[in-house]
Amino acid sequence: MPLAAPLAGADLPEDINLDGDPEAGRQIAFDRSKGNCVSCHVITGVPSPGSIGPVLTAIQTRFPSKRELAKQIWDPMVRNPDAVMPPFGRHEILLPKEFADVVSFVWTL
Repeated sequence: MPLAAPLAGADLPEDINLDGDPEAGRQIAFDRSKGNCVSCHVITGVPSPGSIGPVLTAIQTRFPSKRELAKQIWDPMVRNPDAVMPPFGRHEILLPKEFADVVSFVWTL
């Protein structure tokens, strides 16, 4: 039975700082014990990528702004209630600085 609406508190905070460090974000994204983006996504140059999620390439052509990308990483279930990607922001999987770093890294892809 699908959810009728996203869970409360799922929205990306208006005042969140998205000025992260792309290199630090790359390290988190590749860290299999933290961001672990590579377990589900193909990222150029990473061996043994996953295939559950979309290929992370041409991101700036797929999202109209860095903030829209951040919303997707914050809680992908807002756009797709059946998403298997964890809500990295809403569930506080990443600290605010780590979140900004990952968003900044993915924005460069």
